Amino acid sequence: MTYAERATNYARRVVNGDILACDFTTKACQRHLSDLERQNTDDFPYVFNPLMVDSQSAEYRPAERVCYFIEQLPHVKGKWARDKLKIKLEDWQVFIEASVFGWVHRDTGLRRFKTAYIEVPRKNAKTTLASGNGLYLLERDDEMGAEVYSAATTADQARISWSIAKSMVDKSPGMQVRFGVRTFAHSIVVNDSGSSFKYLSSDSHGLDGLNISGAIIDELHAHKSRDVFDVVETATGSREQPIIFIITTAGSNRAGICYEQRIYLTKLLRQAAHDESYFGIIYTLDEDDDWTDPAVWAKANPNYGVSVSPEDIERKCKKACEVSSAQNNFKTKHLNVWVNADVAWMDMNKWKACEDIELDVDEFEGEECISSLDLASKIDIAANIKVFRRTIDGTNHFYAFGTYWLPEETIYTATNDFYQGWANEGHLIATDGNVIDFDVIEDELREQKSLFALREIPFDPFQATQLSTRMIGEGFPMVEMGATVKNFSEPMKELDAIVRDGRLHHNGDPVLEWMISNVVCHTDVKDNIYPRKERPENKIDGAVALIMAIGRWITQEQPQDSVYKKRGIISI
Repeated sequence: MTYAERATNYARRVVNGDILACDFTTKACQRHLSDLERQNTDDFPYVFNPLMVDSQSAEYRPAERVCYFIEQLPHVKGKWARDKLKIKLEDWQVFIEASVFGWVHRDTGLRRFKTAYIEVPRKNAKTTLASGNGLYLLERDDEMGAEVYSAATTADQARISWSIAKSMVDKSPGMQVRFGVRTFAHSIVVNDSGSSFKYLSSDSHGLDGLNISGAIIDELHAHKSRDVFDVVETATGSREQPIIFIITTAGSNRAGICYEQRIYLTKLLRQAAHDESYFGIIYTLDEDDDWTDPAVWAKANPNYGVSVSPEDIERKCKKACEVSSAQNNFKTKHLNVWVNADVAWMDMNKWKACEDIELDVDEFEGEECISSLDLASKIDIAANIKVFRRTIDGTNHFYAFGTYWLPEETIYTATNDFYQGWANEGHLIATDGNVIDFDVIEDELREQKSLFALREIPFDPFQATQLSTRMIGEGFPMVEMGATVKNFSEPMKELDAIVRDGRLHHNGDPVLEWMISNVVCHTDVKDNIYPRKERPENKIDGAVALIMAIGRWITQEQPQDSVYKKRGIISI
């Protein structure tokens, strides 16, 4: 069986259910099978694994050439290196390699895919595969003056896949002689073609002038900014068939460049977007899978039982079950499940299950509403969450809608990669200048008063004294809700229970989803919890406002007398 046949056979077995796989893996395989049927049609100019001729007049088929090349490389670490074995590609790896390199334009012969996103947990030999790809692009891609780079946030991380490639060359004297490859302290070169393979890190000031033909971006989830990705992507513009390999595990930063690329790929796989130049595959669990069940672990680990030890996964799972702080690390590193903080509060699968994209706030006109405010500071996000309550079969259900403001200057200077996109899509309101004009928020409240029966407007007095005073003067039902453990612990627990019961309904608001997933909490000796964020860039303003609104809906206590009540403010 040829490598191309192995790739297609793997895809069929996944789609038919003969190989245990998650939905994203299945969709990636189905895309390949569908594309095979589209070959030689007017609207699809690509063909799979045709007979080609390189610059040396040698005939070859691209899927066969790349897979054969990688299987001639030696293992350089672990037991296989000790036994002096060569790499043996598993079927899932053949599928990736044959797909990325085997699809070409039928007229030009140039590679179809310019980007390949591969998300798979640790110990599945992804770095070894990346190193082999780097050497192939250096030696066998028929590219004169090839510039291949291993890129990461730090030099140490970038050097990992590059150093494996260097060791492969050092252990392959035949390769050195046949292709004229030489290794140095910081580069691997082929003098005859003027090609090089180097590593680079996130010092983007030193990356100008690159002319990249191939790049391996390792562990993209760990990139704190998009600098390296953007520089690499930009530097491929003058090449005929550049390729960027993104090799990563899941992570915890849903506002970063990696999650942005992941979201883009999932849209392609779901056919919600169209891009013939972007290949990707994700090995993870499905939303309804129990992460503690060994029966589903192979979905996320295609090398399960090969380089991934079932006993090792079981041992780490037991630890994660017993030590809550270890759960997210286990999920991201070994099951490739995205979380958003090292100690997360909300089960994001349950949150997603509450999504109803058909929900429209206009449906609630005239109904009672609690509209809460978390104003933070004038240079940061201000959040307003409107929550309505309806009783269905004797049970209370809650419906949440968010509005968010951020100064325009902050949107275009912040490191959060999503702000600009959210602003363009209308999920985030950009206010003029470098601070938020609270008059805009007051106008929003006035409009709400004309549309809904505003029952209460809870707010944190920090940053909101002047606004609340003005609103009280206009007759708005402002309710002071200080940011204390006493005020937030029970509402947090109640919101969690409402979500788990499926009684919270939201319209898929991406800003609120991000903020909810940013919330971490610490449980004290009295079982109290309080919303916190793991790092400053992980905003939780919308989540705090939602907790406030739920807290006011569920409270049965009457407001106590206070100086604020005497002034017209209801105090809790």
